[in-house]
Amino acid sequence: MMRHQALFTAGLVALATPAFAAEGAFFSLGNTDFVVIIAFVLFVGVLLYLGVPKMLGKLLDKRAEGIRTEIDEARTLQEEAKSILATYERKRKEMAEHSKAIVAQAKAEAEAVAAQAKADLKETIARRLVAAEDQIKSAEVAAVREVKDKAVNVAIAAASDVIASNMAAKDANSLIDAAIKDVGAKLH
Repeated sequence: MMRHQALFTAGLVALATPAFAAEGAFFSLGNTDFVVIIAFVLFVGVLLYLGVPKMLGKLLDKRAEGIRTEIDEARTLQEEAKSILATYERKRKEMAEHSKAIVAQAKAEAEAVAAQAKADLKETIARRLVAAEDQIKSAEVAAVREVKDKAVNVAIAAASDVIASNMAAKDANSLIDAAIKDVGAKLH
């Protein structure tokens, strides 16, 4: 059927040429238009005889099939890429949530450590205050004792001066003996 269409088309082309419309012998080998039309018809006939349109159709069909295969592969790759992208997006979100949880936990731990350090600092300050107060009390006691000792020494020196100036040697010896007995009784 395709051959018939090609021959019909070639015939119409031959009839539409200016040489056919002109007066004179159209069907002469001297007419170049007639020779070109015959050569063209023969060329188309040889192409049809050899099955060139079928071969071209098969080549185009193979090419179309190859393109369909490439499109299918591209769609498959696109779907795989979308799947991989969705997986990575999901993993990225999970990692973001995980990192937020880690940051929150670290903040909570830091706050707990800070609170514990504050409590430890208060406890240390309280202990140091108690120790300082104890040192102040013992310093006061030592100062009072020292003042008393100096007062006693001054009183003894004054008393010994008064006694030495007013008392005889015999009375002094009896006072010394009484003091020795008194000290001995208090020490034992």
